[in-house]
Amino acid sequence: MSSQTVVKARIPQSAENDDGASRFDAILDAAEQVFAASGYQGATMREIAETAKVAQGLIHYHFDNKEKLFEQMVARRSDEINNRRADLLAALFKENSQPDLAKIVDALFRPTIETGLNLARDGGAFARILVTFANSADPRNQMLAEKYYDPIAQKFIESLMQVEPDLTRANAVWAYMFAIGVGMTMMAKTGRPARLSDGECDDGNADEMLERIVPFICGGIRALV
Repeated sequence: MSSQTVVKARIPQSAENDDGASRFDAILDAAEQVFAASGYQGATMREIAETAKVAQGLIHYHFDNKEKLFEQMVARRSDEINNRRADLLAALFKENSQPDLAKIVDALFRPTIETGLNLARDGGAFARILVTFANSADPRNQMLAEKYYDPIAQKFIESLMQVEPDLTRANAVWAYMFAIGVGMTMMAKTGRPARLSDGECDDGNADEMLERIVPFICGGIRALV
């Protein structure tokens, strides 16, 4: 989904590094690493500045404070994932007024898993942050989940009910929640499936995972009908 009320940070032309990389993005990249390692409470603007190799004052200039920096960090990756989810879902219904359930589930999971594996090359910091705040009762984290993830969740819940007419809204919501739990587990590359399978399962292969996640989730949804 598109985060309609995303924090608007200031990005002047002077924010460009000599190598062409934006200091703005460098700060967000560093924030991911620090928040993932230290948690929200433990992370400091000083450590983020040192990791990003920028003056701490530049972070305050762009983001004002830690809370706004954290939200902008969440918004950046959330848009990346949810805009693609929305595009895939819209394309399915444009192509067919009653698309196959498996294609809807694939549209839900593919952007999450592929983004997670792409970010895993940098240690999978955002995947760890997302798992933490998505399962948190902290008011700040709940606000972020509501703001950046609930709208796309509603789209998929409605889609599940449309292609499975006998699925009640309550069961569609539970199905979505259970499915997302699987997605959060698979977003971060841990290597555990390989350990448990003596190397047969590869959680670094998006297609291999989707070939199994999609029928697994579809079976669960249909069992609730």
